[in-house]
Amino acid sequence: MDEASPASLTDLCLSLVSSKLELFCVKQADGSLCLRESLVFPQELADQLLCKMATEGLLNDGTVGIFRSCHQLRLRRACMRTARISAEAFHRALCPHRLLELDASRVNADLTISDIVHSLASSKELRESLQRLVLNGLTMTSLEEPSRRCFGALQGLRSLSVAHVDFYDSGLADVCTLPRLESLDISSTSVTNLTPLLGLRTRLRYLTMHQLKRLEMTTAQLLAVLSQLEGLQHLDISDDKQFTSDVARQLLEKPGILPSLVSLDVSGRKQVTDTAIRSFVEDRPGMTFVGLLATDAGFSDFLSGEGTLKVTGEANETQICEALRRYSEREGFVREALFHLFSLTHVMEKPRPDILKLVALGMKNHPSTLNVQLAASACVFNLTKQDLALGMPVRLLSTITQLLLEAMKTFPNHQQLQKNCLLSLCSDRILQEVPFNRFEAAKLVMQWLCNHEDQNMQRMAVAIISILAAKLSTEQTAQLGAELFIVKQLLHIVRQKTSQTMVDATLKFTLSALWNLTDESPTTCRHFIENQGLELFIKVLESFPSESSIQQKVLGLLNNIAEVGELHSELMDQRFLNHISTLLHSPEVEVSYFAAGILAHLTSRGEGLWTLDLPLRSTLLEQLHAAIIKWPPPDCEMVAYRSFNPFFPLLECFHTPGVQLWAAWAMQHVCSKNGRYCSMLLAEGGLQQLESVRSDPNTHKDVRTLADNILDSLQRHQARMGQLPPQHCHTLTHKERDAQ
Repeated sequence: MDEASPASLTDLCLSLVSSKLELFCVKQADGSLCLRESLVFPQELADQLLCKMATEGLLNDGTVGIFRSCHQLRLRRACMRTARISAEAFHRALCPHRLLELDASRVNADLTISDIVHSLASSKELRESLQRLVLNGLTMTSLEEPSRRCFGALQGLRSLSVAHVDFYDSGLADVCTLPRLESLDISSTSVTNLTPLLGLRTRLRYLTMHQLKRLEMTTAQLLAVLSQLEGLQHLDISDDKQFTSDVARQLLEKPGILPSLVSLDVSGRKQVTDTAIRSFVEDRPGMTFVGLLATDAGFSDFLSGEGTLKVTGEANETQICEALRRYSEREGFVREALFHLFSLTHVMEKPRPDILKLVALGMKNHPSTLNVQLAASACVFNLTKQDLALGMPVRLLSTITQLLLEAMKTFPNHQQLQKNCLLSLCSDRILQEVPFNRFEAAKLVMQWLCNHEDQNMQRMAVAIISILAAKLSTEQTAQLGAELFIVKQLLHIVRQKTSQTMVDATLKFTLSALWNLTDESPTTCRHFIENQGLELFIKVLESFPSESSIQQKVLGLLNNIAEVGELHSELMDQRFLNHISTLLHSPEVEVSYFAAGILAHLTSRGEGLWTLDLPLRSTLLEQLHAAIIKWPPPDCEMVAYRSFNPFFPLLECFHTPGVQLWAAWAMQHVCSKNGRYCSMLLAEGGLQQLESVRSDPNTHKDVRTLADNILDSLQRHQARMGQLPPQHCHTLTHKERDAQ
């Protein structure tokens, strides 16, 4: 599917049904699920649903029960790769269907090839209808069960793949008796002798035997068998282990062999030359593909891969991309292709989503192979760095970002791989616009930060965390900040930078990260205080007295601390309040605003909980009110809030109008800059709070003015959104009607 387009409605619906299957089912006595009687799926959707459930890891003994009913879900092309189901569940759910194809690659080890084939063979219909069977990566039999011939009953079979299976000569002999078999893949099996293939000499069209590591035939014997397969059109004798056999050279030089061949793969083989390949191809004008990756061939114009003859190799971009496309499940070839791709991506100046998609496929298919992940993550950075990410589809970037996170999780101690992933993650497009598991990403980056001291990478890591923390939910932020080691590590970085009297990007990002992590998170705020955060931040203010950007971040975090009532006693410090009082009079509104917020919270709880001199409290309240009145309206939105809940208690402080004034000014500021805050304020009950303030006779005139302004903004917002209560519609002014 094109990643530049939204997900199809069909795909979205199948994802929903798969993830919420219990809503559409009833549970049977054996624990399996059964669709409600009224649901009947079109046949194509039944195949897609099975595949989706398998891909999402949702196909098991319970959920596969929905396929027992051939009336509701009729399967034809069944893909259950990597499913985790028992032999009995497979038999009851899949074998009642008249299947044409079955792909059971890499299902759980408890479900053996013997189990699958004998279940299929137990159905008379399946013995004739099944045409394609893929069993890659499975076990032939259980340890308790003796090996026995089992494929011969599947008389309708045309295509069989048993790659990476403990498949021996006896199995090959059994398979070669199948009367309709045209395609066979025995890659990476234990076959030692290919003579049984002669039983298919007139029928076999496709033969794949990549990396036959136990073959005991001489080159002459092997070619003698191959030369008799008169109908063979596609032959794969590639080997990514670089064996020294000269079978490829001798095959290419043998006159008249395999005259019908249209596709030949000799990737990974020695002694292959452009001259020999060209001569071979020219003798067979119908050839459409040659595999030459990890050989010494493919560098001539004739084999460029640009025309009708497709070529895998490393000579150019076309060959490399063809290799990634064709060999996506072959670990060694993927690694080889990515290695050569990396050198090309250095100089790419235009977005290449087609190439990034191929890299993602390799990463997805080989999640636990370090060399693949290492090369792929390096390619990802080159393909998405700077403005290149802007030209990539969001869905593709989402997929690749999740794969990077999986790589970080799988290889936590590999420094270069972690570095590659961090470099890719440190992208404004990815961090701001692309959907991915930001909570998981923040944890992984934080873990890296705690284990490494690389200064350049440290800057990137804290930058990523500061952005991610601002985008997490309140619950996620609290959960992340509750990890004591995270707060300790960030404070450690601040301490380092402060002792060096160094203002740099790392310090600013670290302060931003702490600010975001403490937002509406009392546990994180407590960790901050308990780890001498307040003393450190006073030192920061003293060390950078003229750095308004630092002051703003420090005071923003201390605002979060001041919102936690139980920590007020920790902030009742004369030295600290002297700094806050000074910064209240800063010419920078952003600095003065946050200093005022701290004072508003500390004075809001009344004289009884004020532990310093009461005259100081009165003086600070007077200064607070006077400072707010002088603030000019900022040109842009200078702060972001998750909720207005911390402001509501401040609005009720009628005995301290300066406190009310700060809360009202803050509300007016964000609501005037961004309509989403009007919606948030309405949703949280702010309308009633503000009307109460406006109507109370004890409200100071400055506070009432701001409350009126906010209420007017809310009314205009409701009118624009079509949410204005009917009883208010007739009171709209001409100006408000125009705003609609």
